[in-house]
Amino acid sequence: MDLVFEHDPRGETFTRITREDGVVLGLPSYSRKFRVPHDLAHAAVERSLGLPGGIFGCIAAGGVFDNMSVLQGKPRHDARERSRRVLKAASGSIAVAESLVGVLHHAVEHRRRPPFAAAREAWGVIRAEPYPFGDADIRGAVELLAELVEVWSRQAEPLEFRWPSRLRAG
Repeated sequence: MDLVFEHDPRGETFTRITREDGVVLGLPSYSRKFRVPHDLAHAAVERSLGLPGGIFGCIAAGGVFDNMSVLQGKPRHDARERSRRVLKAASGSIAVAESLVGVLHHAVEHRRRPPFAAAREAWGVIRAEPYPFGDADIRGAVELLAELVEVWSRQAEPLEFRWPSRLRAG
């Protein structure tokens, strides 16, 4: 799946998502008060930590959130039902992704060191399973997001980001 993060003239971010089925979706973001676009944080952190059940893994599997629109292509005949199933099945993993992304987004937004303890705590609030990430994983996610934000901040052109097929909810 290809993600293209575009600068919106109002200071927002717009993400153009081309799924592997050829459908092109639009995802507006309401994060103008932040230097780090929220949806870019999701993409970077979810990919870096290998979270298939986050926002972008759900979209890759056919999930469509309420604020999204179809820009091109023809969705499957059962797209609405499929989306409902994907999002319902992934509700717990979406919560984990939101929590972890929030912690790492905050660290990059405020130019702080990787929040190792806060990431562990965010996981533990939602999941009973052992925390699966090492400090190197969190550091890598923070570094990737920080690099992408620097590119995003310096250029007016869209930022292209590849979402791997292996990270699909399901």
